[in-house]
Amino acid sequence: MPPVFDITARDGAARAGLIHTAHGVVRTPAFVPLATTATVKSLHAAEVAELGYDMVLGNTFHLFIQPGPDLIREMGGLHEFMGWRGAIITDSGGYQVFSMGHGSVAEEIKRRGRWRGGPGGVTPTGRTSMIVSIEEEGVRFRSYTDGAERFMGPEISMDVQAALGSDIALAFDECTPFHVEREYTESSMERTHRWLDRCVSWHREHAPAGQLLYGIVQGGVYENLRARSTAYVAQSGVQGIAIGGSLGQSKEQMREVVGWSLRELPDDPPRHLLGIGDVDDLVHAVGSGIDTFDCATPTRLARHGSALVHDPAKRWRLDLAKGVHRASTEPIDPDCPCPACREHTRGYLHYLIKAGELTAKRLITLHNLTFMEQLMRGMRDAIVVGTFAEHGERVLAGEPVR
Repeated sequence: MPPVFDITARDGAARAGLIHTAHGVVRTPAFVPLATTATVKSLHAAEVAELGYDMVLGNTFHLFIQPGPDLIREMGGLHEFMGWRGAIITDSGGYQVFSMGHGSVAEEIKRRGRWRGGPGGVTPTGRTSMIVSIEEEGVRFRSYTDGAERFMGPEISMDVQAALGSDIALAFDECTPFHVEREYTESSMERTHRWLDRCVSWHREHAPAGQLLYGIVQGGVYENLRARSTAYVAQSGVQGIAIGGSLGQSKEQMREVVGWSLRELPDDPPRHLLGIGDVDDLVHAVGSGIDTFDCATPTRLARHGSALVHDPAKRWRLDLAKGVHRASTEPIDPDCPCPACREHTRGYLHYLIKAGELTAKRLITLHNLTFMEQLMRGMRDAIVVGTFAEHGERVLAGEPVR
């Protein structure tokens, strides 16, 4: 069997490489846009490919709820269903299941309200937990569409991802918040390891030809738990490693936790960091040896009227809904090749946002994904020529490096 991952260049801990999948090669380091419900919101699949992306991420949980894996299987798998010809990675559904009981990452970081999550509890924003029970077999929860009780465990998650026909499947895991007790974090991690064994066993027997399986490192914000989880996942027989779970309350803590998770990893498997997409976080993580990333940030910001720009003082965000842009004749970025910048002004985009026009979401999404593709391509090129450290410093300083 040919290698899954070829490392083609190194610069310190940073790596450039090629992940070989059944639907083509993924150039790394790479950002992976979310095609949560079988679409990168507001864009056609071919447009995403034209922006330079090799892989998108489908959401196992949401596609399990609707339209359902059987329909997608009947229609030729997720590639045919959504018209995407490149690689697809599917998450396991674990994060979405557990966020219904624990609350979202944003709720977790803000710590809004007293922690009362879990089965039958209340999330930090006061939402009733949709988790019915967490058992050794899996998780019982209520569907967000009709309230009906549903079940997902390792084998069902793997079966759904097989029906979707993704190139890379993720093992089913529990994503715990950073502020739960160490004792619960440890027991959850150990259960995740047992679930990983079941995923590996199912995958060996039933996976579609060519589908790769990634295990997920857990352990919360505890150094020794991260070390144990890294060692367990690395020896489990998976083809790639994902780092998931809570990464802490601050960027500094997140980088520390990622470092712990990488410390004992073998060199060969590709490494994916789940749910991270801020510019500074990507630069630091690539410098630490991460190969691929997924995050909702670029597309979610676009839907709320914010464009990505080279301005660290504003967290690389330009809020086009603000009145200061009403009569602006400037583009978002004069050097950006996307249609929003090439053909339109900030004033026009501001008008579209205020008018509630869908065109605004579409144009800013095209811009934000262009920004992210250029960011990752620039880091790939810098690794190849051995200038990653200098390149990263310039990006973090806000220089429009391409």
